[in-house]
Amino acid sequence: MTKLKVLLVDDHEVVRKGLKYVLGDLEDFTLVGEASSAKVAIVMTNELHPDVVILDIRMPGGSGLDACRAIHESNPDISIIMLTSYADDELIAEAIQAGAIGYILKDGSTDKLVSALTAIKNGEAALDPSVTRKVLDMMQKKTPEAHPFTRLSEREMEVLQLVSQGKTNAAIAEDLILSEKTIRNYISSIFLKLNVKNRVEAAIFAVQNRIQDYR
Repeated sequence: MTKLKVLLVDDHEVVRKGLKYVLGDLEDFTLVGEASSAKVAIVMTNELHPDVVILDIRMPGGSGLDACRAIHESNPDISIIMLTSYADDELIAEAIQAGAIGYILKDGSTDKLVSALTAIKNGEAALDPSVTRKVLDMMQKKTPEAHPFTRLSEREMEVLQLVSQGKTNAAIAEDLILSEKTIRNYISSIFLKLNVKNRVEAAIFAVQNRIQDYR
């Protein structure tokens, strides 16, 4: 089985060393590069084409959010996990909107990083449950929803429509002329934004809220 390539981005060397130690014990992942700034992260992403970028949300000389947005826009098939020192709801909400499919707290246990990476491998959202509900509630209050799918992008709406029809990732990728990896990332983002756990819950949500009326 091909290992998923990981790029680590954090301005603190001790944090990178700790993450490298965790990755070294995971059979399904391999470290392909390290960066200490947002600008270098964007360049290395384009050069190394990692499957996963673990990205610090705050760095001197450049925002991790800007890097997340740039990486997601040019490489939507890359899964981005944001690192944060504390549960700043505003920043985490911005990260989700910028394209991150998960986040972990730096003061959390290494098990949370392993769980996040495993979730990505399985095409799921990589979340820290201690702040997820609060962040989603805040996003909803900040942007009053005109309809149940307000938080989804146009492409995510297309993907969810096809999920609700029972189509597989391969079939959705063929319909939208995208890679299966990109479809997995879109589905992970949908799970996060709708606060559902799996495809069945997402499909039920779509049907119950008559997604066809908003297309």
